[in-house]
Amino acid sequence: MSDRVRTSLGPLELPNPVMTASGCGGTGRELAQFFDLTRLGAFVTASVMPQARAGRPTPRVTETPSGLLTAMGLPGPGIETFLERDLPWLLERDVRTIVSVAGGSVEEYADLGRRLRNVPGIAGIEVNIACPNVEDRGRVFAWHPAAAASVVRAVRDQVRPGVPVFAKLAPDVTDIVTIALACVDAGADGLTLINTIEGMAIDPQTLRPALAGVSGGLSGPAVRPVAVRCVYQVHAALPTTPIIGVGGIATGLDALEFILAGASAVAVGTAVFHDPSAGLRVLRELEEALAARRIGRLADAVGLAHKPAGYVPPQVRPEEPEKEML
Repeated sequence: MSDRVRTSLGPLELPNPVMTASGCGGTGRELAQFFDLTRLGAFVTASVMPQARAGRPTPRVTETPSGLLTAMGLPGPGIETFLERDLPWLLERDVRTIVSVAGGSVEEYADLGRRLRNVPGIAGIEVNIACPNVEDRGRVFAWHPAAAASVVRAVRDQVRPGVPVFAKLAPDVTDIVTIALACVDAGADGLTLINTIEGMAIDPQTLRPALAGVSGGLSGPAVRPVAVRCVYQVHAALPTTPIIGVGGIATGLDALEFILAGASAVAVGTAVFHDPSAGLRVLRELEEALAARRIGRLADAVGLAHKPAGYVPPQVRPEEPEKEML
């Protein structure tokens, strides 16, 4: 792999910008049947919570045009089993691992940060703030600047210095830039944009909601324009804050779109369900797209869409004019 696609997310240096989206790669064992996980920029775990959870009742997945609606309820084994079984499996294989955490209160997030503080080898922490706050009538942390900031601050205070913390934001808010600013002020080293968009489907056969939980999170190609808009707006407001772009990425050109909007890395999610090796294909196509546009380094493409018309980044090499035959 060439240095063309090396990237950095604050203190975290990655050999390439493509990772899995949280919850879409299982424990890592599932994808490892298809390729070497170290070939990804990083592997993002499913969101880990303090206690084991069975998740919501079924049905909790339904397809929609160009998308997928899910209402999983963050099923998982809890932090104890994760630290004893799942995380060691990844770290023993030298997989760059970003641990996603989720909770129902600020104290739960802080406790998760505390539990991870002395675990060596973790590449970063992603804070999934799209969770209901049980102490505030179930209002989602990600919908309110102060609530989002309180969670990020609680995790940042507990996580070991030098381990970057990324806040994963929800798109269905009035002003995502305000939420992003609050999270960065609270200590986030970077941002993940976006989480799923709340949606709903009704089964015309049963005449009832298609999901047992009624509504769910929409992902897949249908959300990509929304995700690109969020990345563009946040990068314009916070140009030095690293962004991981997520939402409907299925090709290298999709990934390039996020990078041009301001993302320094991308995460592939829904595409993995029907193409487990989608991340590696996206990476290969992204490298080809950069080469075809004569962009020497990924870093020179980050936020390029914000530059004035006619701007030529330093690593772009114009084609040499053909020499006339004597």
